[in-house]
Amino acid sequence: MLYPSIDDLLEKESSKYSLIILASKRAKEMHEYKIMQLEDYEAVKPVGKALEEVVSGVLSIKD
Repeated sequence: MLYPSIDDLLEKESSKYSLIILASKRAKEMHEYKIMQLEDYEAVKPVGKALEEVVSGVLSIKD
């Protein structure tokens, strides 16, 4: 996976484990409900799209 890079992702979320959980839950939601938060995605698969949302700042973990 070239985009988004792991460095960009870790700037948004410091824990790789939390990042994986966040992306997988969002990917499942995208697949089931077809609700997209960005206008255009580079990725084809839902997990890649979820990671793009993390990098863009529209998806994050609530504390």
